Amino acid sequence: MTSIKFRRLSPRLVATALLSSLLAAAAAQTGPQPKLPTTPLTIGIHVVQAELAVTPDQQATGMMFRTTMGTNEGMLFVNDEPGVRCFWMRNTLLPLSIAFIADDGTIVNTAEMEPKSDKSHCSAQPVRFALEMNQGWFAKRGIKPGAKVSGKPFRR
Repeated sequence: MTSIKFRRLSPRLVATALLSSLLAAAAAQTGPQPKLPTTPLTIGIHVVQAELAVTPDQQATGMMFRTTMGTNEGMLFVNDEPGVRCFWMRNTLLPLSIAFIADDGTIVNTAEMEPKSDKSHCSAQPVRFALEMNQGWFAKRGIKPGAKVSGKPFRR
């Protein structure tokens, strides 16, 4: 039989570790995350270079604190399971549009999002994907719910 011994940690050590963790988390949210790996997506005749936000940390940071994004650049949020996805724009400096996308690449719904806002924008049904682009990108190109997005992440 294995015996496990527990050692009492000093309150000062626990407080120091907790403070270090909190400071590291706060530092991670004071600037933009480095550019993420990209994948090309096609929507009609338009090709988008989409950064892939896959991990919880990448998704939590998203486009926060960024000041520019190219015309045909975006960020694709990729989740393992479908769910109602909601986004808000606290600490996001750019006005963005978002498309919520089904597994087969069909755009379910879109929304226009204002910078520095806590207003939630949610998918109309459970989805695994959401694509953020510069505000007005979808509307300017006539891309509406029902349009298809193609690329590696989408099942056919």
